[in-house]
Amino acid sequence: MKNLDSEIEFDFVRASGAGGQNVNKVSTAAQLRFNIAQSASLTDDVKGRLIRLAGKRVNAEGILVIEAKRFRAQEKNRADALAKFYELIRKANEKPKTRRKTKPTKASQEARIQSKKKRGETKRLRQKSGYEQ
Repeated sequence: MKNLDSEIEFDFVRASGAGGQNVNKVSTAAQLRFNIAQSASLTDDVKGRLIRLAGKRVNAEGILVIEAKRFRAQEKNRADALAKFYELIRKANEKPKTRRKTKPTKASQEARIQSKKKRGETKRLRQKSGYEQ
């Protein structure tokens, strides 16, 4: 994770929301920027999963932008942004389980057919007979 720290950039901007005049004067909201495409710390498959997980937070140039403005203190927002970032990295590092194809058992196939027949019989009984039409 030490390599990742050197690739992270922080900007501090004015946050919206509660805070009174403090909101208009002090830049407390943290914006974490991480260039996924240029990162030497991540493998290609982790980069792909990270882009997919981050969604709209990744711009066209492949830069991940995480905003944190939950707190009134700049340092707390910085720590919050880092926590969000490392959680994303942790999730991207997990390799998805490969799906193994399985065939339905004979019993499950038979149960499916029986339920379809029962449903069809129920519908058939609801229909009017040929004489009443």
